[in-house]
Amino acid sequence: MGVGYSFTDWNSRSVLNGTHFVGLQNFAEIFTSDKSYLSGIGNTLKFTIISNIVKLIPALLIAIMLQEGLKGKGLYRTLLYLPSILPFVIIGLVFKSILNYNNGLLNTLLDAFHLGIFKQKWLSDLAIVWKSIYGVDAWRGIGYVMTIFLAGLNTIPKSYYEAAQIDGANFWQRLRYVTLPMLSGAIMINLVFGITYGLKVFDIVYVLTNGGPGHATEVLTTYAFQLYSRGQYGMSSALNTVLLVITAIIGVFIVKTLSKQEVQQ
Repeated sequence: MGVGYSFTDWNSRSVLNGTHFVGLQNFAEIFTSDKSYLSGIGNTLKFTIISNIVKLIPALLIAIMLQEGLKGKGLYRTLLYLPSILPFVIIGLVFKSILNYNNGLLNTLLDAFHLGIFKQKWLSDLAIVWKSIYGVDAWRGIGYVMTIFLAGLNTIPKSYYEAAQIDGANFWQRLRYVTLPMLSGAIMINLVFGITYGLKVFDIVYVLTNGGPGHATEVLTTYAFQLYSRGQYGMSSALNTVLLVITAIIGVFIVKTLSKQEVQQ
């Protein structure tokens, strides 16, 4: 139904005026107007790529360290996983307070330790606002990604590592030739989950910055939300349809590519 409404002028006045088919008019406005919809698409794709990088690599390294028998690994697993079960709205509100420039905990601590030179307008400076969003997102998501990697690591027979050690393979060689190939399934799951999450990201951006400063952190979902709130339901549906198409294309590509690699291995 949403896809169907994306080809109409459905709005808050449709009760009186009716809903009319407008063809590709809504999509033309998305890709040709000066309302920054294209920057919203770009921000969505950028967030999807960078958020996956800042979570996947640290999560993999942490999972390997915990699997290697790090002392107190049970406690570390619990502490790292706990943030992933918290609602994003709660996390966003807490970090919005922590990152407040004037009386936030982070800048207050920097002042207390005479490190005021490092104070930043974490959520209003164009140069750093995205870094703040990535940091909060990584704090919540690394534990979840790590858990999937740990599940994958537990399925790798120890005999593979013993054989590699007998052949003289060092840690990095074992990682490259044993761990990563055998983790292709876990990597695929994390990639698919991470990409679909990144493309439909809303909560963390909306709560932390509401798309600001200006429209610097607007993503597709925040634009769609704003349009819907203003009663422009057809345009909002069109933006969500664009998101659906992008998600489907990228998701199918990732699954097919990694599935072929897994079969070859």
